[in-house]
Amino acid sequence: MGNREDLLAGAKRCLIEKGYSRTTARDIANASGVSLAGIGYHFKSKEALMNEALFEAMREWGDELAATLAGDVEPDMTPLERFAAAWDRVAESFARLRPLWVTQFELLGQIDHVPDVREQLVRGIEEGRLGLAALFEGIEPGEDPERERLAGTLYQALLTGFLSQWLLDPDSALSGREVVEALRMVAS
Repeated sequence: MGNREDLLAGAKRCLIEKGYSRTTARDIANASGVSLAGIGYHFKSKEALMNEALFEAMREWGDELAATLAGDVEPDMTPLERFAAAWDRVAESFARLRPLWVTQFELLGQIDHVPDVREQLVRGIEEGRLGLAALFEGIEPGEDPERERLAGTLYQALLTGFLSQWLLDPDSALSGREVVEALRMVAS
């Protein structure tokens, strides 16, 4: 790896170990083995590096989750059973990546002051919607844009709400089966 890649890897480690706001440029330099000057040279600022590291980590999470979920589908499962199993896998990933989720919520509080972060989050949300529509509904990107938008936005809202509840009180978070039960209750 080069210095740029080492800095990204070090910043991701710092995100997980210390969180976004508690990570200093020196922490990243120490974790990456690259000088402080390398941060400015490759990323212009610590914040730009941290933002890129966060969004790269979230993309990796999405790819990993998609691969995990693709392997979990039993041919005789109903759509709701597939949904429940997928939701449980999403929840399992929350614990492992808790610091990244906390960081995203931390950044949401800053969006009015940091336009670059807002733009990156908007792009991330759009990517997430497309991915969630494909994951939970099997909608291929571009196949049915309106259905993709509706399904992706609903799953994004469910995921964000579920995640915020899980961050506050993981013991009371709903399992996949309970989410399906709640959806049935609302639909009836």
